[in-house]
Amino acid sequence: MKKTILSTIALAASFATMAQAAPLAEGGAKFLGNITTRGQVQSDFGTYWNQITAENECKWASIEGTRGRYNWSGCDACYNWAKKNNGHFKFHALVWGSQYPNWLNGLSTDETKKAITAWFDAVAEHYPDLEMIDVVNEAIKSGGGYHSGYGKNNNIIPALGGDNGNYEFVATAFKMARERWPKAVLIYNDYNTFRWQINEGIDLVNKLVKQGAPVDAYGQQAHDLTDMNANDFKSALNKIQTSVKNAKGEPMPLYITEYDIGTDNDSQQKQRYSEQIPAFWESKQVAGITLWGYVYGATWTTNGNSGIIKNGSDRPAMTWLKDYFKNHLADGKNETGLNNAEPYTPPEPVPRKAFKDLAIPGKIEAEDFDVTGVGETDGVSNVSYNDGDSENHGDSDYRKTDAPDVDIYKKATGNIVGYNTNGDWYEYTVNIDEAGEYTAIASVAANGSAAFTLSVDGESVGELSVSGTSFDDYTTAKANVTLPAGKHILRLDVTTQYFDIDYIEFLKGANADPQFVQPSIQLDNNTLQDYYVFDMQGVRMGVLSAYGFDAAKEILQNSGAVKTSGVYYLRSRTTGQMQSVKITK
Repeated sequence: MKKTILSTIALAASFATMAQAAPLAEGGAKFLGNITTRGQVQSDFGTYWNQITAENECKWASIEGTRGRYNWSGCDACYNWAKKNNGHFKFHALVWGSQYPNWLNGLSTDETKKAITAWFDAVAEHYPDLEMIDVVNEAIKSGGGYHSGYGKNNNIIPALGGDNGNYEFVATAFKMARERWPKAVLIYNDYNTFRWQINEGIDLVNKLVKQGAPVDAYGQQAHDLTDMNANDFKSALNKIQTSVKNAKGEPMPLYITEYDIGTDNDSQQKQRYSEQIPAFWESKQVAGITLWGYVYGATWTTNGNSGIIKNGSDRPAMTWLKDYFKNHLADGKNETGLNNAEPYTPPEPVPRKAFKDLAIPGKIEAEDFDVTGVGETDGVSNVSYNDGDSENHGDSDYRKTDAPDVDIYKKATGNIVGYNTNGDWYEYTVNIDEAGEYTAIASVAANGSAAFTLSVDGESVGELSVSGTSFDDYTTAKANVTLPAGKHILRLDVTTQYFDIDYIEFLKGANADPQFVQPSIQLDNNTLQDYYVFDMQGVRMGVLSAYGFDAAKEILQNSGAVKTSGVYYLRSRTTGQMQSVKITK
């Protein structure tokens, strides 16, 4: 009897010790969180984690399976755990093209809008003080469709304002969320953003910001890292951190929202944890890390093999994780101003600088945009350009130091700005001689239709468009514009991709005649040249050598390296000229 009592006391003491154990990231610069297990908050959850996301319990279908009837119990369990344990709770998710109620299928656009609005209102009434929200989940458009089922049997897209190429429906959802949760951290969340759709994800978030959508952070699900080597991972993380900007042109905070390494290979799992977790924890731009499950056999990956506790014992990755946070907790950085971060202090403004003295009337070379600064001065942004693709496809060293991501090529009258995609823009400090009408004449090369707008101090002054058949041949685009006198910021916004631009010449008076004639550039097919190969998304696949475009096309069409039918692109490394290739497999 005494032995039984003593054993019971010892067992109780053991459970008390477990209950009092501090989470791994307790006292750190950011949280380390996890999710529910089979719909439940595990009794040992707080032993390891100080942030919680419901795997499924807060999704629309789980709460409002019948229209107008709400079951908050599963979501409440997560929310209440965070409240009772001084943890962080993230609501996942308001808008998603999956796991929405079946009754939404087939509703008209108007009824769908009413349903979405009622859903937002119900969540806001039940959880008025949410800290973090995945406002929109998995909306990246790639290959003609979205990452999740937007538009498949549902009218979510038109109900929220449509999609004209700028994800307007996503922007609407964020604006609706801000109206209801003025203090919450509003997050856009998606997958494949480190590897297969890294550029599309960056483009989406930047497009939202440019529309004025109140996006506070970019959520990286990070399910795509199991087979990613350390160098590729570091390069991808750096690209994301330097390419996604907030409304002030500063790096946008990131969350690692659904991290898992799904493999039964203990060594591989531990290696990926040891390569990737420190990069996230020690990055000042990452505001928090959430693992997507921790119990082996109870996660969404094959046989639940992303779990790091198996049959009650720690796998090597979990042993490593505990040791890392024991010895490196203080190495965590968080300058985002979100969650556990120290109050965010905006950087001291660094004024922009004119790269050259640019006068109107006169010729403005496209590559002579202002030297970018930081922050704002007197309410005016010091950021002077945006190149949505951070990779430099150009072959010129011009501006490599102060604008390393802009695609500048050696061609035409010297240097040109190429590879212009929707959302790219450039600003120039100009001195306009006198107010009045001018003729703007741009030298542009395009393989199809291309267009851009011009504005002065934020006020549109006109649009220039051109249609071409080759990136080899430059034609002129003209427009009459009315300009004010004095020193101003002239801005060029790309509205129809792709094109290369050499210069814009401003002549006094409407319909004035040009003074510059663009020389024609021709390829020498007797010279061996290197050609970059790009897929339809603009991702560079490699380099091949050939004597002219015709030979390069033939090599590409017969290459076993191209596995999929479609349109691909060749760009000469020598001239920057570009041609398309149709391949049928």
